[in-house]
Amino acid sequence: MTFVNKNKIVNDPVHGFVSISYPIVFDLIEHPYFQRLRHIRQLGLTYLVYPGANHTRFQHAIGAMHLMETAISVLRAKGNNISDEEAEAASVAILLHDIGHGPFSHSLEYSIVQNTDHETIGKCFMHELNREFNGRLTLAIDIIENRYKKLFLHQLVSGQLDMDRMDYLRRDSFFSGVTEGAIGSERIIKMLNVVNDELVVEAKGIYSIEKFLIARRLMYWQVYLHKTVVAADQLLTNLLNRARELSLNGEDLWCSPAFAYFLRNNITEATFSLGKASLHTSEALKNFALLDDSDIMVAAKQWINHHDYVLSTLSDMLVNRKLPRVEMRTQPYSDVEIESKILNFGELHPALRDYGKFFVATGSVSNNAYRPSEESIKILYNNGQLLDVTEASDVLNAKALLQDVRKFFICYPKQ
Repeated sequence: MTFVNKNKIVNDPVHGFVSISYPIVFDLIEHPYFQRLRHIRQLGLTYLVYPGANHTRFQHAIGAMHLMETAISVLRAKGNNISDEEAEAASVAILLHDIGHGPFSHSLEYSIVQNTDHETIGKCFMHELNREFNGRLTLAIDIIENRYKKLFLHQLVSGQLDMDRMDYLRRDSFFSGVTEGAIGSERIIKMLNVVNDELVVEAKGIYSIEKFLIARRLMYWQVYLHKTVVAADQLLTNLLNRARELSLNGEDLWCSPAFAYFLRNNITEATFSLGKASLHTSEALKNFALLDDSDIMVAAKQWINHHDYVLSTLSDMLVNRKLPRVEMRTQPYSDVEIESKILNFGELHPALRDYGKFFVATGSVSNNAYRPSEESIKILYNNGQLLDVTEASDVLNAKALLQDVRKFFICYPKQ
């Protein structure tokens, strides 16, 4: 039997040297389900706006795992009882938290598998991995799904101050070059503690929390919801919709077999339902596991020469960055305004007159940095008093912070 050294060290550009502490973590990283994350961009099409934003879900997952192990060490040092089994499960849980992402991350969420988010698909991957690993992921799954008795472990994976956010804000800021998003993740983690089975932040860390919440708000408007990124996402979604429409009508489109599977079939959440294991479910999961960014871009490059003018035009716009113009405002666009844009598009492009729905898109985006109704960030003082961060802070404008700011957009071709 060949011995395999599983105590590896990864050199991460954000956190430095990251140790792989558990053999099962090494085995999960080596698994094809996880390796595919190397080929899925963390920020989807954001690289079309910020050229450096080419980092991947793989890098993010490794970084979040590193921060989880740091947080567990901090909490243990402060007297919180966390067993080795729980520590390992928490590392596995955060490692796999994004395993359900498809091509270009959020850009095609709800589109490849219709009306289904990455978390639903991720659960299917995790349960399949649990079967392969003979039940060794059960505790990690319980933590992710908030069924485990120690609530704070779930909060470390999915909460206001989870290790997911601690990594992605710092990482996305680093690679995009948007310095407003840089946060002191290590400082925040050092200030974490547990009271009544909930994560809290010691009072001396309040300034780091203030910066964290402001940075999160700024990153959403400057990066995640940047208007050109929104336009690119709409273009990619419309390209997929047209490709699916043609495929369902019997058109044979050049693409990878895995991509073709999702174009030729109406795959929905029910297909991936954990309670309805079937051959079709296995087939859907198997094909989804073969998809990454390259499937989409290689297909789009081929479709530029397709005889369908709608498909070829959309493909050319995506591949050669001929992105739509986008307008944003605080009030919804009326039906009259939308119809006007469609009519204007038809006049400029007579051959596409009947396909305006693929070129003119509307919708809305919203930004809310802090939702205490879901889970509050509590500040712990030396006397044992706990206060919500909006009460404890003398800097944060609670009204602005809590308000759900929504902007409405309309996208249409520039020419």
